[in-house]
Amino acid sequence: MPAPATARKTAIHADLLDFTGDPGLDALHSPAVRWRPDHWLLIDEQGRILAVQPQAPGDDFEQHEHRGRLLMPGFIDTHVHCPQIDVIGSWGTQLLDWLETYTFPAEAAHADPVVAAAASALFLDALLAHGSTAAVVFPTVHRGSVEALFTAAQARGMRVISGKVLMDRHAPAALRDDVAGAERDCRALIARWHGQGRLAYAVTPRFAATSSPEQLAMAGRLLAEHPGLYLQTHVAENPAEVAWVAQLFPEARSYLDVYARHGLLTERAVFAHGIWLDDTDRSHLHDAGAQIAFCPSSNLFLGSGLFGWRAAREAGVAVSLASDVGGGTSLSMLRTMAEGYKVQALAGTRLTAWALLHAATRGAAQALRLGHEIGTLEAGLMADLCLWDWAVGPVATRRHALARELHEQVFAWVTLGDERNLLECWVGGQRRHARHSP
Repeated sequence: MPAPATARKTAIHADLLDFTGDPGLDALHSPAVRWRPDHWLLIDEQGRILAVQPQAPGDDFEQHEHRGRLLMPGFIDTHVHCPQIDVIGSWGTQLLDWLETYTFPAEAAHADPVVAAAASALFLDALLAHGSTAAVVFPTVHRGSVEALFTAAQARGMRVISGKVLMDRHAPAALRDDVAGAERDCRALIARWHGQGRLAYAVTPRFAATSSPEQLAMAGRLLAEHPGLYLQTHVAENPAEVAWVAQLFPEARSYLDVYARHGLLTERAVFAHGIWLDDTDRSHLHDAGAQIAFCPSSNLFLGSGLFGWRAAREAGVAVSLASDVGGGTSLSMLRTMAEGYKVQALAGTRLTAWALLHAATRGAAQALRLGHEIGTLEAGLMADLCLWDWAVGPVATRRHALARELHEQVFAWVTLGDERNLLECWVGGQRRHARHSP
């Protein structure tokens, strides 16, 4: 379904920032950074970027004046759980206990279609209010939760990748499926939603421990039969989880190898976390063209470990950024970036603002094979955009005023900013969120 036509052509005047390539991890001055201050971004009636120019357009454009504000592509959150909004900020356990104590009870409520519909609407509106215009999303095991999420995403014109969670063992009875029933549900959902408008289906085993070998094999068959499908799951997040998977699949060389053996290691695979991988795993990820969704806030909150971004990069593995709410503590990708900087500093790498922003815009789009649609401010791409204030509050305002050059200015915004800095969020040329003045 095409994006809804805008009432007329639109023009936004602001300072434009995006990327034309990969800026690397630590280069302060990269030719891949595209900075166009005091420019106009033009949007056509179909919600696509028409052009960027320094001069104001004609009267046939509806003009929005935001001189001195920052305009960027909308953020892409590559791993987040819709139902876990209800357990964000829950105290005190590591991954496996956290699932049992908080996550599974919250997800069980989504068997009710009314709950699933309300939660999906709240979740997507919250993403937009935090500056994320696209996401790779875990719903629940219930077919209705996928229907609700896709319905809400379609109403907002959002690029959402999702699919029914697969769990046929080691989960509460209310959240377990079976291979035959799960396959029927997946096939029906693929036929109904995959490729409809800006929606795409992701085969979604929760993680290796909660799917039997038979269910993982079924997931592999779906991917083989439908080459455009995505795969989303978790890998090597927590040492106890890694040890458990090794016990369940003793024939596999590693946790990642469990997925590879079942045909789940593909170029459209999004593996969340990937903390406890080795060089062989990273080589296989590179060869397959798969990506790792780095979830720093969640990794710190659950005490899972420090992801090795430099090692992944040296192996040629694409890395994107993800909030992983509710293990993560905010849907804000700015807060996620600030946590990512700290994690990598502990691991011995000082990331630039460019590396962080690229991983949540152009880098994520490229890894998802969506660079033709989102991630930059190129003509022809969808006008998924966010307008930001550089600073909110006296401390950030003072810091912004004292910044000596562009990277210093942007890095201060990344590390001091959050959703309070967001003025407007546009999806397909439609303004979907606007901050209310106090």
